[in-house]
Amino acid sequence: MAIFADMSMTMFWLIVLVVLVVIELLTMGLTTIWFAGGALVATVAAVFGTPLIVQVILFLVVSGVLIVFTRPLAVKYFNKDRVRTNAESLVGRQAIVISEIDNLQGIGQVNVGGMEWSARTRIDGVRLPVGTVTTILGINGVKLIVEERKEV
Repeated sequence: MAIFADMSMTMFWLIVLVVLVVIELLTMGLTTIWFAGGALVATVAAVFGTPLIVQVILFLVVSGVLIVFTRPLAVKYFNKDRVRTNAESLVGRQAIVISEIDNLQGIGQVNVGGMEWSARTRIDGVRLPVGTVTTILGINGVKLIVEERKEV
């Protein structure tokens, strides 16, 4: 009976491992691969007949260690050739309001580096008059999300 229980746990961990690897292959998000490593170690533990609680602890500890210590390196390695787009490079820059920004009316434009962009404020009800210096917080579709620049 113990061998049957060990085999069923081995199959369980193998199924978890395969599902996690398939999800990772489909998404390529470097998310589930770390848990697949934990499932692999738990599978080996199940083959050797370790108690279920030890298998679960191994799964959690190995997954956690892989996430903490290898994920930052993998993200850096896999994203090293990623080039920021022109739009992404605007976040954090300053812009000058050239047409009053009013979210309720759906109007407003800013000038950034000689280019005109539609703009909205982060918070509805905040109006920014022409000439206001803003900081670009993000991009929503083709509109820059801005807030009035805070003086330091």
